[in-house]
Amino acid sequence: MARIGRFEDLEVWQNARLNCQFVKELFQTIGIRNNYRLRNQMEGRSGSIMDNIAAGFVRDGTKEFINFLSYSKGSVSEHKSQTYRAFDKKLISEKQFNNLVNMCELEKNKLGAFVYYLKYSEIKGQKFKRD
Repeated sequence: MARIGRFEDLEVWQNARLNCQFVKELFQTIGIRNNYRLRNQMEGRSGSIMDNIAAGFVRDGTKEFINFLSYSKGSVSEHKSQTYRAFDKKLISEKQFNNLVNMCELEKNKLGAFVYYLKYSEIKGQKFKRD
């Protein structure tokens, strides 16, 4: 795997950003636009996914990064659950629901694969680098 120098280059972060952008578009939907509590929760969770990836990336150890990726994975599940709530309350369409659930599943799987890779990689982080 090539060395990645910025969190913006990580596929999992890029996918999380797309998720946030989709959620922003979703808020234009009549139903969910006025449900401020659920809207704020969805905004917070989708942002938390990408923010935890970024925060973990700048940690100097792989174990710390994996921990933050795990937080992101938890945020994905919360976000997916909130999507079900929005759909059950008829605040979003079935198409919007399916798109968002699929995005969440993809992100969960990508995060899991990335964590697996890091756990079994020789890469241990900057603070373990030998000069």
